[in-house]
Amino acid sequence: MGFLDNLEDNLKSLERQEERDTSAHERRQAERADALAVAPWAEKLKASPFTSDLMNKAAEAGHHIRTKVYIAWLGTTLRLEARGRKLELRPTANGVQAFFLEGPDEIKSRTIDLHGDPGELVHEWLG
Repeated sequence: MGFLDNLEDNLKSLERQEERDTSAHERRQAERADALAVAPWAEKLKASPFTSDLMNKAAEAGHHIRTKVYIAWLGTTLRLEARGRKLELRPTANGVQAFFLEGPDEIKSRTIDLHGDPGELVHEWLG
């Protein structure tokens, strides 16, 4: 019975500790609020004709420079990658941001207009 009593005491102690730890609860609430703020932009990015046109133009540009363009959805982020360069479109609470990366380094970023021309973005990314 000593082992079970000890286990029960440990579980009660953990429960009390969780009740006292309000920072974890506040962090979860903040993460939830961020996800709710980003959700409309994430849906717009996924369903937008801009996105499908961007993928098509990126594939065409890759064909012209004879390289494969890898396209992947990572959660709500759209990542395009070719020749060590990455373009990530990330929804934020204020819109969709494009991040230009070379290797692990972020070169620049800018806000994307989902009603604009994706060809300009591909040209800016691949040069």
